[in-house]
Amino acid sequence: MIHAVIIGASGYSGAELVRILSRHPDVSVDKVTAATSAGQRVDALYPALAGLCDLSYDKLLPDDLEGMDIAFVALPSGEAMRVVPELRTRGLKVIDLGGDFRLASASLYEQYYKRPHIAPALLAEAVYGLPELYRDAIRGAHLVANPGCYPTSALLALLPVVRHGIVKTEGIVIDALSGVSGAGRSSSVEMSFAELNENVRAYKIGSHQHIPEIEGVLASAAGGTVSASFVPHLVPITRGIYTTVHASPAVRITEEELSALYEEYYAGHPFVRIKRGIPQIASVVRTNYCDIGLFPDERTKQIVVIATIDNLVKGAAGQATQNMNLMFGLPETAGL
Repeated sequence: MIHAVIIGASGYSGAELVRILSRHPDVSVDKVTAATSAGQRVDALYPALAGLCDLSYDKLLPDDLEGMDIAFVALPSGEAMRVVPELRTRGLKVIDLGGDFRLASASLYEQYYKRPHIAPALLAEAVYGLPELYRDAIRGAHLVANPGCYPTSALLALLPVVRHGIVKTEGIVIDALSGVSGAGRSSSVEMSFAELNENVRAYKIGSHQHIPEIEGVLASAAGGTVSASFVPHLVPITRGIYTTVHASPAVRITEEELSALYEEYYAGHPFVRIKRGIPQIASVVRTNYCDIGLFPDERTKQIVVIATIDNLVKGAAGQATQNMNLMFGLPETAGL
């Protein structure tokens, strides 16, 4: 049995981890922490978890982690790097669901996250937790940086054509729509119902912290630099990511050849489904699947790829569980 602690369990991603791991046949969730909700029962904050988890939130005290095998860190970016060094010193395997260990350098982190990185020595240890690209490395990892939800959908949409040189690696356009749970549970006026209902809003155009994450992973797959225009949008739904990618082909390829390429690339990857129609968010909500649709546009000479995921599952807690399964030698689909 794997003994787990979820740090930051009162947020949406943390609550999703509680939901998934409480049903996992090989995991015992022994402790959940949350600074502002300490002392409150999990099922009081999230009534849907009644019967799944009878724990109360505790404050994070490192001395209370004796006997734990893995820590899931579901804290806001900037907070994980304050606690992960201690967790690693105590020998726990760690999966960070935030952005603190996703980028290759401290300087790049500071440029996009607007704060200094206080645990730069761990960046070299961290493995980027996208199983469809780094499965073997994840198996031997002790610190996994769980990908962001936007990058997960964008990368899965692009990896086959980038890795095989099917599209040009400059001028890629990524438009992505997200449900509001991706912004976290903290309240603000701009995230209120009155501001979001019947509205769509783009944000952080050209400066979003996921840009270097997307470009860096694609560059690694392509073996050269990749440039992408990434524009995220908030839409008035609770959960889900809908990503549409436009890329210029570098070679001639038919729709049948493109479909065959994706089917072959994702063969053996249980959570990617290549669709023959247009993907929709409703088909992936509360699942760990990514649905991908392929649409070569002969008129504009563009390849259009659509990818949909649940931002809290494949974009966060589900993918973290998938990574944990690999780290502990379990079937990749266990609990999912």
